[in-house]
Amino acid sequence: MILGRTALSLLVSVSLVACGGGGSSSVAPATGGGGTPAPTPTPTPPATGCSLRAQQDFADTVLNDWYLFPDLLASANPASFNSVQTFLDARVAPARAQGRDQGFTFATSIAEENALVNSGSSAGFGIRLSFDNAAGRLFVAEAYEGASGLAAGLDRGSEITAIGTTGANLQTVSSLIASGGPQAVINALGPADAGVARVLRFVQPGGATFESNIVKSDFSLDPISNRYGTLILNDGGRRIGYLNLRTFIVADAAAQLREAYGQFSAQGVTDLIIDVRYNGGGLVSVAETMGDLMGQGRVGQVFSRTVLRASRAAENTQRNFRAEPNAIAPTRIAFITTEASASASELVINAMLPYLGNNIALIGADTSGKPVGQFAFDLAACDLRVRAVTFQTLNADGRGDYFFGLGPFVPNTCRAGDDITRPFGDPREASTAVALDFLAGRSCTAFGASATAAGTRADSAQGADAAIQAPARKMLQPAQPNRAQQDIPGLF
Repeated sequence: MILGRTALSLLVSVSLVACGGGGSSSVAPATGGGGTPAPTPTPTPPATGCSLRAQQDFADTVLNDWYLFPDLLASANPASFNSVQTFLDARVAPARAQGRDQGFTFATSIAEENALVNSGSSAGFGIRLSFDNAAGRLFVAEAYEGASGLAAGLDRGSEITAIGTTGANLQTVSSLIASGGPQAVINALGPADAGVARVLRFVQPGGATFESNIVKSDFSLDPISNRYGTLILNDGGRRIGYLNLRTFIVADAAAQLREAYGQFSAQGVTDLIIDVRYNGGGLVSVAETMGDLMGQGRVGQVFSRTVLRASRAAENTQRNFRAEPNAIAPTRIAFITTEASASASELVINAMLPYLGNNIALIGADTSGKPVGQFAFDLAACDLRVRAVTFQTLNADGRGDYFFGLGPFVPNTCRAGDDITRPFGDPREASTAVALDFLAGRSCTAFGASATAAGTRADSAQGADAAIQAPARKMLQPAQPNRAQQDIPGLF
């Protein structure tokens, strides 16, 4: 996954004369955990057109000059690989083996990424899917407003049981998983192109079964849902601010966050539930804005530090909290997370740790583990953008080694299920209920503890369907995700 999402302030720009001599300047947001302007990699690759080898040579130069872990780069012969991505994978394999670069270095299209960030739209059914491989079941974890999936009746908690191009050739999800694993399901769902149609048989949470022909279309990746994105919950007379942030990758997320925190400020909210359970990250600039909105009284203090490799230490930067009119001073924050919570989501949590001490918790399950970020290096004439891991982010205490999840670094963790039978923000939903328990000082079961803590709402909110609750349920993700899926896991 990637990290990081109005102002797009800390950006990376690379201008090259290459690809037949037709270079042009480009500006791309830093993703992952910080961001400083990155000058042109040196030496500049020769202008040899847009052949595969020329693009591989460009990628090779980027890694040699900027990669955060130069000692963890492997030698690789470009001629042995049939794409830029497979070449990159071979070169960063040692870092990947150590858990320091889990697919974070990748090649993408400049046009595709810019369109995603600036337009905030994608093509598909507008649903996010999770699956239970052992049980052979596929569930809708979330549905976007205005998309064809929600319009057809697919929403959180719906189970897709069969997929086909017509009603006559439906294949059950269980048979697809049995024959080819989750990739078989992904293949059956078809390409992420507007106009692609599939017949889906699905069961809604209430038990009603439907069989619908649903056409993929362009839809808005609204970062904060207008249904449940910003709520004020009442817990025993206490006002709790609930925020569900889907992604940091859409530039408009910063403006939406300002509006959400404006509501919290107007209501005098100081206790927060921040739900980033499926948030794979995005733009660093949006993460910084989110920090500013929780930084009332901390302006000028350290939010995060961006640290590059030793040879690029001159590029290291420090980002301090900045004034935001809608900022609040939270006293307690419960972050709802899962292994799909990565990058910018983790950056915000880590940055708040020095200031909240024991008044912060992770609810649900441990995070992905991505304390690093990427700069964008563009070979503009070839529509090639190389996103390479180039920096690590540290909080004000100098901590940022959570390569295997934030759990060991956060003073409180509370295990909870992801109850997709209930809406986000419902006080009876398993993770939301446990978040309320933490904020009220009630007990919970830590991530590493045995599952014997009876009598808490963590148990009573679990529901009867084990497949819906089980930790084995993961976001459905292609082996080669498209640009939107990189930051929004499970998107189809």
